[in-house]
Amino acid sequence: MPATQRPPQAAPRSPLRTAVEEHGYVLLYDGVCGLCNGFVQWVLKHDRAGSLRFATLQGVLGQEAVRTFPALQGIDSVVLLSRDGALVKSTAVIEVARYLGGVWYLLLAGYLLPRGLRDALYDQVARRRYGWFGKLDACPLPSPETRQRFLDR
Repeated sequence: MPATQRPPQAAPRSPLRTAVEEHGYVLLYDGVCGLCNGFVQWVLKHDRAGSLRFATLQGVLGQEAVRTFPALQGIDSVVLLSRDGALVKSTAVIEVARYLGGVWYLLLAGYLLPRGLRDALYDQVARRRYGWFGKLDACPLPSPETRQRFLDR
């Protein structure tokens, strides 16, 4: 009797890839940074579509993103993941404004500045963010109303 062959199984999809494909965008942030947490709260307040998802860089998805995109090594503030890849620093912030739309669309004027200059300004704030906005002992828990939008629960 001939041995039956099973069809090859597809490789399991990674949680990160699944999240990005399902939601379109995932915003990774430094979960212990006061400025980053404030930015996430600001985005939650202005996200009319309510489809943007969030995960900390310290969490499972954030660490998977760093392994998937080697260019993220050393990035410790804000990363916007999309189906097209990963955006960092000032470009990530400007693209979040594009996503939010409305009056925030005006922030796309930031693209008039060369990326090197934008990112240098971004880096200056990033270097000082703990001193200016504080460093938390742990990632704050999201409110019950927004909990489903955070992927590392």
